[in-house]
Amino acid sequence: MILEKTHELIAMHSGLGNGYDRNSARMVLGEVMPDHRQQAADDFIREYELEAHWEIKPGTKFESAFKS
Repeated sequence: MILEKTHELIAMHSGLGNGYDRNSARMVLGEVMPDHRQQAADDFIREYELEAHWEIKPGTKFESAFKS
């Protein structure tokens, strides 16, 4: 997943802020991990304050829901 699209999706979901959006944000972070590693996911968590919104902490390992 490209980082620009990730910014769009995380911004949208963090702005809405319900439980479904929390799960969606976690799925997006899971798609970022294979290509951009943990640091990119942690940067998004900090930038969009996901720890304060949904207790998603930097260092959390996310996996793609679409693994083969």
